[in-house]
Amino acid sequence: MTTWNPKDYAQHSEAQLVWARELIERLALRGDEAALDVGCGDGKITAECAARLPRGYALGIDAAPEMIAYARAAFPPQTHPNLEFFHLDARRIALERRIDLEARFDLAFSNAALHWIEDQPAVLAGIAHALRPGGALAVSCGGRGNAAEILECLEAMLAAEPWRETFRDFPQPYFFYGPKEWDAWLREAGLTVERLELVPKEMVLAGREGLAGWVRTTWLPYTERVDAERREAFIDELAERYLARHPLDAEGLCHVRMVRLEAQARKA
Repeated sequence: MTTWNPKDYAQHSEAQLVWARELIERLALRGDEAALDVGCGDGKITAECAARLPRGYALGIDAAPEMIAYARAAFPPQTHPNLEFFHLDARRIALERRIDLEARFDLAFSNAALHWIEDQPAVLAGIAHALRPGGALAVSCGGRGNAAEILECLEAMLAAEPWRETFRDFPQPYFFYGPKEWDAWLREAGLTVERLELVPKEMVLAGREGLAGWVRTTWLPYTERVDAERREAFIDELAERYLARHPLDAEGLCHVRMVRLEAQARKA
């Protein structure tokens, strides 16, 4: 299980915030809906959604207890009465018995989260379970081809010394699928597909330090595999390898090509 540093993540997730705001705009909120944020992380996106629901409410769920603890502290009920956070593995939404989630929500959304989960069909089935009839789903996550150039640098590193032995039998940490798989999974979950496509995006980071900060805070399956004494050396080498192939632009910014799988669906 990956252990997150929510404060560090909050400082190095500007691109994810931008994409999440785009996602929320597509929801076309009236202001009275009940919304479910699947993979809410540090809670700031869930809080922005709740602020647009003066007559509704938002619930954020995440499998990382440290993220939920951070979100609850950052957005307490005293100041955010229509906002809740709950520790829950997204694969178990339909099995949850501590609180009633069945047919509770008018809409569900998820940003930059589902590519961490191999069993995405279980998540989609759980979301369908939680939606009311006519409820909407909007998702943006890593799709097929995402961060390919970073992954190429990592593959070269992991095949060479001094990292080869550390990463022997390293399991696949991310699951980047495409529209073909998702079309079938959404239909199996009882959701009608309204939009489903791979969308090229560009992540722009504040130079070498921004690149290193992004690696440090979001590429945790790799960095946590390395002992603490060598972790910064690992991050530095990855940054150097990437920038050797993809130099900073004239303004000193780092560009990383990403691919988002964007989906919109509705429960009958």
